[in-house]
Amino acid sequence: MARLTSPRSHSRPRLEIIPFIDIMFFLLATYMMVSLSMIQNQGIDLQLPGAKSATAHDLKSDTVTVSVISTGEIFWNQEGVTKEGLVIHLQELKQISPEAKLIIQGAKEAPYGQMVELLDAARGVGLTKLHLRTEKK
Repeated sequence: MARLTSPRSHSRPRLEIIPFIDIMFFLLATYMMVSLSMIQNQGIDLQLPGAKSATAHDLKSDTVTVSVISTGEIFWNQEGVTKEGLVIHLQELKQISPEAKLIIQGAKEAPYGQMVELLDAARGVGLTKLHLRTEKK
């Protein structure tokens, strides 16, 4: 008796991994784009000076923004503070989180001396992760 062969091949089905890798890269890129769009500015809205070397920073829970508006008023995140109050906030931040990141942003018309005083006060309490926020030109 002759044995009939099936038109199907007897090889096992294969899972192609390349389409799975493509899908994973797509999901990763989508996740990165969505997470970047969710970053919120903790400070007040200002007309920032531009810089060609400006880079993006991720804002974590231990990140604080100090803002100086054109009249010289100082804001801790979005709360107005005096110079003495700012120093107290900086000391508390250093005690709570020694590796905290301080982002200093000033309006284009903000007094330059005020910005230097902010940097000096932050360094005076021992904060080392200081960033000046600008807009990309």
